[in-house]
Amino acid sequence: MRASISILTIALTLLAGCASAPELVKLPQVAVQSAIPVAEAEAAVVLARFAEPIPAKIEQPESVEIEPEAKLLAALSDESANEEGLTLAMLEQLALANNPTVGQAAAKVRALRGKRCQVGLRPNPTVGYLAGEVGNENTAGQQGGFVGQEFITGGKLEKNRAVVSAEIHKAQQLLAATRQRVRTDIRLSYYRALLAQRRVELAAELADAASSAVEASEQLLAAQEIPQAALLQTEVQHQTALLLERTADNELAAAWRQISAVVGSSDFPAQKLQGDATQLPSELDWEETLSHLTVSSPEIAAAVAELSRARRALRRACVESVPDINTQVSVQFDDGTNDTIASVQVGVPLPLWNRNQGGISQAQSEVSMASQNIDRVELDLKQRLANAFLEYADAKTQVETYTIEILPRAERTFSLVQQGYAAGEVGYLDLLAAQRIYAQTNLAYLDALGSLWKNWTKIDGLLLDDSLSGEARGQR
Repeated sequence: MRASISILTIALTLLAGCASAPELVKLPQVAVQSAIPVAEAEAAVVLARFAEPIPAKIEQPESVEIEPEAKLLAALSDESANEEGLTLAMLEQLALANNPTVGQAAAKVRALRGKRCQVGLRPNPTVGYLAGEVGNENTAGQQGGFVGQEFITGGKLEKNRAVVSAEIHKAQQLLAATRQRVRTDIRLSYYRALLAQRRVELAAELADAASSAVEASEQLLAAQEIPQAALLQTEVQHQTALLLERTADNELAAAWRQISAVVGSSDFPAQKLQGDATQLPSELDWEETLSHLTVSSPEIAAAVAELSRARRALRRACVESVPDINTQVSVQFDDGTNDTIASVQVGVPLPLWNRNQGGISQAQSEVSMASQNIDRVELDLKQRLANAFLEYADAKTQVETYTIEILPRAERTFSLVQQGYAAGEVGYLDLLAAQRIYAQTNLAYLDALGSLWKNWTKIDGLLLDDSLSGEARGQR
């Protein structure tokens, strides 16, 4: 009995060593009848059509820097610490640290790293108790144990890891795209709030001017120099200016709600912003912008990574039918004869009917789909850039025209009419008309400026925005 236990122990040790060895065991070729197509031959034909070199050693993807959970909300919420106002850089830092989509994409990368480790692990050995002929001739029969091990052949485990490595690379590109979406969203919200802040200031100035006009009209009415209708029209202009001021306040509040959502805080307080939206961004050129977008877009990089994954998955599918080898060693003590009995079993499945034909066909189609998707993404980016560039070019033309031609004339006209009205040289109708034109001109200028910054920011952000939307998480 001691001898059987010793033999079983040695067998367990040997099999455990085989299971943990760093190199795959080289196994003899399994002969198959010539009438049956050989899986490896089919795989060679398929792989020749979708060739892509794979390094002998799959490198571990570079680590992804994960932003720690931000502790900046309290500091940035302290207005005394930000008397000059928040900068765009502060808001970007806060958004990247707190926006849940960044953490979600980073967690996806970490999950795939765990998957990569798991899919390359070898099967565990099996051990068990074995008894036979128990009670024969009133003896204990044959008592002992067995140990078994499955050996994965065809480099399946290494190919599994190669597939997941490509998935990790794609997830890293999607993480980069998510971070860029967050940056673009916070910049869009920042410029919207900055312009809304300027709109509030402008509306307050117009409201003060309209209030002064009402006071002047009341004095002129008391002196019987203007009719009652003139005062009423001045009061209407005053109420219109007050309405503009209230809508500007609402616009500013909405912009700060957007900032609060992007930075991942439900109670982020509205604060003064640093910056000057009238300082125009650098001019964009169509050809340079298109070239930069094609080279730098994480969307294209993710599509290329998906093609690499599909090709590696095809290689893996082609070796699926290579038979794995199941082995088992048992040692028993025969109580009737006092003999120690050992047995060895080796078995392989024969790929007679299932040679993973459907899996290979599916993998081939996925390679074709991934290849076509790269072209689709490039054309989609070009189409989206064309629309954004058109709006950018129109807004740039409008802003330059307002800045150089229209605004100086409107401001000068309004100033002269105010002076003339105060001196009694200009009538109330001229004052109201000048005030209305001045207000409309400034509001139109701010609208054009907002459109310019919006489209410039989208283009500069590689057309990646809407970080919190489900469409963005699916990466189109």
